Amino acid sequence: MIDFTKSIEELNTYKGSEKKKTLIYDNRRYLVKFPDPVREKNKNISYINNAFSEYVGSHIFSISGFETQNTILGTYTYNGKEKIVCACEDFTNANRKLYEFENLVLSANPDKKIETELSDIMDVIEEIKKMTQVDMTSNDDIRASFWDMFIVDALIGNSDRHNGNWGLIINARSSCAEFSPIYDCGSCLNPMYEDDELAKMSDTEIKNLAINCYSCIKEDGKKINYISYIKSCKNEECNEALKRIFERINIEKINDFIDGIECMSTVRRDFYKRIINYRYELIQNVYNKLNCPIMDDK
Repeated sequence: MIDFTKSIEELNTYKGSEKKKTLIYDNRRYLVKFPDPVREKNKNISYINNAFSEYVGSHIFSISGFETQNTILGTYTYNGKEKIVCACEDFTNANRKLYEFENLVLSANPDKKIETELSDIMDVIEEIKKMTQVDMTSNDDIRASFWDMFIVDALIGNSDRHNGNWGLIINARSSCAEFSPIYDCGSCLNPMYEDDELAKMSDTEIKNLAINCYSCIKEDGKKINYISYIKSCKNEECNEALKRIFERINIEKINDFIDGIECMSTVRRDFYKRIINYRYELIQNVYNKLNCPIMDDK
């Protein structure tokens, strides 16, 4: 793994709650995320495993054909202790500016406080499409891209896809806009659990974790349960996204990728594969249902 300790450090301007540094490595700028101090009470562990979650979640998006922020696992020695970190390459520059959705919300409707209610998000997307004066080449695809992201977030169990970690990239020269690369996946794959806890989990407990995973996105004031929502087939945009995305999810390649992470314990690798494969099977059942509906008896 890369040792980032002696990289050039700049003042950090990135948002977010976890400890981070802005480092220049190999002439590229990285947001380097450190293991996050546990905030939950009654936890004996010192740090959670958000670096692994960030790295694995991002690569699963990439394997599934999404433009995704480049992430690298490495080490950084801080106060005499070596820590595993995840370096996230900055995909913006002077000509490519990221407009996170929470900032777009303020432009679209300054009189209304928008959080993560699904209907509000869809309304703001429609407002963005009306108000923009740039050549919004992806205008008609913003909603589709949102739902495509939702499907893979469901697969990896991303519990924190809020309005501050997705958005649009606008090119200052061409005035074209596109859905941003996927970034900030550090809350997927249950990072609060340490290896000794994962080792004790039964298949039933892992299945319960897989099923009982909630999005930040709300419907009627309640957080959406990913699997229940997808299984309900009540949202046609979500259904269409599942039909688009499922065949791009290469579960064998995902399993091989996880197996190849040498700095991760066998216990954690096995847990990741088990929970992802179980969700994959559940999503596959819905995909099959949508593509091969039972014909009505004549």
